Amino acid sequence: MARRSRVAERSPGATAPAIPSPPKGGRLRPLLDREADDVVDAAFSILERIGMAGCPQDLADMAQAQGASLRDDGRLCFSRAMVERAIARAAKTVNLPGYDEARGITIGGGRVHIGTGGAAVQMLDAETSTFRDSTLSDLHGLMHLVGSVDNVHYGIRPVIARDMPTSLALDINTAFACVKACPKPIGVSFDHPDHVGEIIRLFELALGGGLKFSARPFCFAVIVHAVSPLRFSPEGMLCMVNAIHGGMPVQICTAGQAGATSPVTLAGALAQGLAEALAGLVMVGVIKPGFPCILAFMPFISDLRTGAMSGGGGEAAIANAAAAQLLLRLGVPSTVSAGMTDAKTADAQAGYEKGYSVALAAQAGADMINLSVGMLGSIMAASPEALVIDDDMCGAILRSVRGVEVMDGGIDLDRIEAVVTGDGHYLGEAQTLAMMKTEYVYPRLGDRQSISDWREAGSKTIWDRARERVRALYEVRPSHLPLDRENAIRAAFDIHLPEGG
Repeated sequence: MARRSRVAERSPGATAPAIPSPPKGGRLRPLLDREADDVVDAAFSILERIGMAGCPQDLADMAQAQGASLRDDGRLCFSRAMVERAIARAAKTVNLPGYDEARGITIGGGRVHIGTGGAAVQMLDAETSTFRDSTLSDLHGLMHLVGSVDNVHYGIRPVIARDMPTSLALDINTAFACVKACPKPIGVSFDHPDHVGEIIRLFELALGGGLKFSARPFCFAVIVHAVSPLRFSPEGMLCMVNAIHGGMPVQICTAGQAGATSPVTLAGALAQGLAEALAGLVMVGVIKPGFPCILAFMPFISDLRTGAMSGGGGEAAIANAAAAQLLLRLGVPSTVSAGMTDAKTADAQAGYEKGYSVALAAQAGADMINLSVGMLGSIMAASPEALVIDDDMCGAILRSVRGVEVMDGGIDLDRIEAVVTGDGHYLGEAQTLAMMKTEYVYPRLGDRQSISDWREAGSKTIWDRARERVRALYEVRPSHLPLDRENAIRAAFDIHLPEGG
C-alpha cells in the first residue's frame, strides 16, 4: 500500500526526462561474467604466448623498448601487464566532430551509434533490378543519404568507386566525395600509407586552410591493422602511424572469419579476435599514448558448406554482440559489424537478418555498428533504397535500446482512475499528447494503414516508398562545403566528381 501511495502522489503534470541521444546499450550480455573473463584471459594468453607476426621492424623496436618481447621466429609478444597498461592508458571516449560540428558524436561507454561501412563493388539498380559496378557518383549519392536520414550517425565508404583510374585517385576522390556529401562524421581507408598525408591536406583545404585538421578531425581513419590469424598488416600499420601523426582518430579493424581464419568455435574466434584488437591498441599506445582509438572487433562467420563469408546468420549476430560486450567490459571504445545480410534484394530475408543482427549489437552496447545500413549480398553490393529502409529499422532498434523508462508521473493512479471512470480511453489526455513524440517512434516508410486504406493509397510496398524517398532526397542536395573551399580542393587535386555533384 505504501508503494501505491508513493506512486500516486507524483505530479500528474510531470514529463519524461530528456531522451538520451544516442541511447545506452549493454543490457544484453551473451556471455556470462565467468565466460567473458575466460575469453579475456585467453586473449591475454594468446598475446603473451603466441603474439603477432608481421610487425614493421621500427615499430617492433619501439614496442620492445616499452616491454614487448620478440620470439625466435620473429613474433612480437605482449605480456598481460603490458596489455593491461595499454588499456588503462587508452582513451575511454573519442570525439568525432563531423564537418558540421553540431552533427558530431562521442564514442565510448556503450552509447549506440549506427553507421555504414564496407567496400561493396556493386550497386543494385532500382530501375532495372540488376547489379552493376559501383562508381564515384554512387558513393557520393549514398553518403548524401547518410547525411540526410535520421538514424544513421556516421558514414564510412560503403562502396568502392570502380571508375577511378589509380589507387591514389580512388583514395583522394573517395575522401572528397564523402566530405562533400555528408556533414556527419566520416571514415575513410587508404590503399597506401603515402596517401594519408595527401588526404589530410585535402581535409585542411576543406576547413579553409586556416584550421588544422587535427583541431577538428571530422574524419577518422579506418585501418585494417591485423590480418587473421594473428598477423599485423605491415601497410595497415604504416597507415596507422601516418594517421596518428596527422591527428586523425583511428578505428583499427580485425575481422577473422570463424572456421577459416579464426577458430571454428565462437569462443575461440572471440578470443583470437580480441587478442588481435588489443594488439592494435597496444601499438597505438606505443606510437602515442592515449591517442583517440576505436577498436573495431568484427568476428565474421564462414558458411562451412562452402567456406564463403556469411554475414546474416544468427552466429554472426551473437558473435558480434559478444564482441561488443567484451569491449564494453574492458572500457574501450568499440565497433562491431551487423546488418550484413546475405540476401541480394531488400526482401524478407534481408529484413530479418538485418533486424536481429543490428538489434543484438545495439542491445549489447556497441558504441559503433559498422556495415549496418544499405548493404546486400554479404556486403558485396549496396542499395540507396535498402539504406533508407534500414534507417527506418534502426529508428525502431534505437528506441528498443532505450528500454522502458520508469519516470516521475509515468505511473499515475489518479489519472488511471479518472480515465477508467470517465471517457474510458487515454487518447485525449494531456500526457498522451505531450509524450507521443518522445515515448514513441513512428516509421517513415513502414506501413501501418488498414488493409483497405493501403489498397486505396495504391498498395505500395516498402520498396516503392523507399524509391520515392530516395528520389526526393536526391533532388535536394544542399552543400555544407563552401564553394571556395571546394574550388581550392579541385585546383589542388585531380577530382573526378562533376561540379554540382
